Amino acid sequence: MITLTHRVVAVCALGAVLAACATARTSPQPPRPAPSASPAAPSSPPTLAPGPSGLTPVFRNGPRTGGRTVALTFDADMTADQGPRAAAGERFDDPRLIATLRALRVPATVFMTGRWAEEYPDQARSIGRDPLFEVANHSYSHHAFTGGCYGLPTVSADRMRTDVERAYTAFREIGVPAPMPYFRFPGGCYDRRALRALAPTGVTAVQWDVVGGDAFATDAAAVARQVVDGVRPGSVVVLHCTRSAAPATERAVRTIVPQLRRQGYRFVKVSELISAAGGRG
Repeated sequence: MITLTHRVVAVCALGAVLAACATARTSPQPPRPAPSASPAAPSSPPTLAPGPSGLTPVFRNGPRTGGRTVALTFDADMTADQGPRAAAGERFDDPRLIATLRALRVPATVFMTGRWAEEYPDQARSIGRDPLFEVANHSYSHHAFTGGCYGLPTVSADRMRTDVERAYTAFREIGVPAPMPYFRFPGGCYDRRALRALAPTGVTAVQWDVVGGDAFATDAAAVARQVVDGVRPGSVVVLHCTRSAAPATERAVRTIVPQLRRQGYRFVKVSELISAAGGRG
C-alpha cells in the first residue's frame, strides 16, 4: 500500500513538471471565455396564464407596439366523417401552399385536425419537422364546440377534452415531434363551457384579428387585399391549407407576403407573438 502511494505521488509530480514545461514553451494565449457547463435545455413553448376562474386563456393578437410583426396561420381542416370524400379524390391538403411558404421563407403556424394528419401523414410529419413551421391543434374531429357554428356537427361537453387529446395522440403516432400547446376552435366558436372543459389540457386557445376570407373564395386578389388592409402590428391572420375548400390561398399568399414586407412587416409564428405578449392575451 505504501509503495503504491509513493508511485502515485511520483506520477503526479512528473505530470506537474511536464505541464509546467509545456506552459513555458507555449507563447501566452489570450484568455478564452469559460465554456458552458452544458447545453441549455429547450424551454417550454410560451403560453398565456389561465383566464378568470382558471378558464382556458384566449389569444387574439400580439402587442401593437414594439415592431411590425404578423403571424400567418393556416387551418388544415378535415372533419372526421370526410374520409369517403377524400377516398373519392377530394383534396383537403395544399402542398403547393406549403412549398410557397418555404420558397418565400415565411414562418407560419399550421393548425391541424387529427383527422387531417391521419389522412396526410407524410405532409403532417414534414411540416412538423420543418423549423420554419409549428404545428398546433385544431381538434381531432373538426366538430364545433358550441351549437350553431357554421353548420358543423357539435362535440358534447364531456367529449371536448378527449377530442383535443386525441388530436395530439394522432400527431405523436405519425411522428410530429413537438406539437405546440395551442388550440384553435373549429369555426372559431367557443363559450365559457368550452373554455372550462379544455382548461385541464393546458392549451392556449388561439383566435385571430384578421380574417383572410379565403374559405371557398376563388378571387386571390380579393383575399390578398382583405389581409393586407386588415393587418396591424401583432396581427394573427387566419387562412386555410385545404385545397378543395380554399383554392385561392396559395396565389393570395404570393401577393400578401411581398406587400407586407414592403410595409416593413416581419413574419413570425404564433409562439413569438405569445412570448412577446408576456402572458397577456
